[in-house]
Amino acid sequence: MKGHSAAAVQAGSFFPDVRSVRANIGGWAQLSVVQYFVAEAAVIEAWAGPEPYSRATGYISDLGAVSCGVYEDRAVCSPLHWLMNASFVVQGLGILLGAVFLTAGLLCVAARPGVAARRFRAVAHDSLPTRVLTAPWMVAVAIRILTAVAGIGTVIVGLVPEDLDSPWHFAGALMFFIGGGFALLLLGILWFRQTPVSWFLFACGLSCLVALVIGGATGMDVPQPGTLERFMGYPVTIGLAAAGLVIAQRLYTERKGLRNR
Repeated sequence: MKGHSAAAVQAGSFFPDVRSVRANIGGWAQLSVVQYFVAEAAVIEAWAGPEPYSRATGYISDLGAVSCGVYEDRAVCSPLHWLMNASFVVQGLGILLGAVFLTAGLLCVAARPGVAARRFRAVAHDSLPTRVLTAPWMVAVAIRILTAVAGIGTVIVGLVPEDLDSPWHFAGALMFFIGGGFALLLLGILWFRQTPVSWFLFACGLSCLVALVIGGATGMDVPQPGTLERFMGYPVTIGLAAAGLVIAQRLYTERKGLRNR
């Protein structure tokens, strides 16, 4: 990257190209997931069930149910189901684009301006120097994979509504919760001491996974299943958006600095 050529860079390290269109698309794609909350509010407002929809007791997937009727002892009727399902798909594609376009190198240093990403480190093996991947690099790769899993799962949720009685809907939801939760946990660890946001990302991932364990242990048989499910889903959406904001700000700052040189 121009502007850093005079800096000493350790062997196996490099400066990610933050000027690339790929990096810019990836950062803003992660941030774009916030559209979900706007869509959810609109769909809830149009709810036509016999009882008003409650975020405390109503499942998120009820908002995407295609038909009006009784589903698993719940009376559901969501006239704007198409909007909810479209939002799931858009959210999933945004997450997936972030996973594909944000490189492991950029993730390693996205919250630490001016520092080179390091892919390899040298180790002694049978008296011969050997290069192995660094731990931060492997964590960044794992984050990309888990984020992609979460994105694919969200797309599946939108394409296969709950009332189609397909196991793919449940599988897609699990992919989103598990993939997103662990991705945020690892991202919080990767960015530890790089940005205070790392604590927030870690808390989002932990909240999601704890709620998921409680939901699995209780079979969602709790007084407020909607609240519990939102403790699984909301932290992932908010956390990924926060990560996207950090990355987008870093890209903007770096590109602005390059223009001023």
